[in-house]
Amino acid sequence: MPTEAQSPGISKKSLWAGRTISTVIVVLLVLDGVMKFFKPKPVVDAFAHLGIPIELDFAIGTLLLLCTLLYAVPATSVLGAILLTGYLGGAVMSHLRAGDPFFTHVLFPTYLGSFLWLGLFLRDPRLRALIPLRS
Repeated sequence: MPTEAQSPGISKKSLWAGRTISTVIVVLLVLDGVMKFFKPKPVVDAFAHLGIPIELDFAIGTLLLLCTLLYAVPATSVLGAILLTGYLGGAVMSHLRAGDPFFTHVLFPTYLGSFLWLGLFLRDPRLRALIPLRS
């Protein structure tokens, strides 16, 4: 199976665009996951606003970091993307339930998920083979 660097049919521009997008997503998700361990006031306030017990911060942060790690490793990136999609879907539901603004809060996890998959699509030949785009 070809690696990212040996990927036939993927241009260097596409590969680097995918890597860049994926790196930004990983950095954002790692920051979000790590912040849950330190419980700064914005995290505590967000948990309270969303109706999530703060005692779940460690479990949620750990889950997010594990899924993000799976996404960051090329061999497990598709599994990580699938798991992160589920995680982000839960975030959408939490914001809907809390009555947050639609385009800024409710759909923000959807924006992240879209970029997560775009980054993976641009850098992974397995996903391109599964979802071929026609020109």
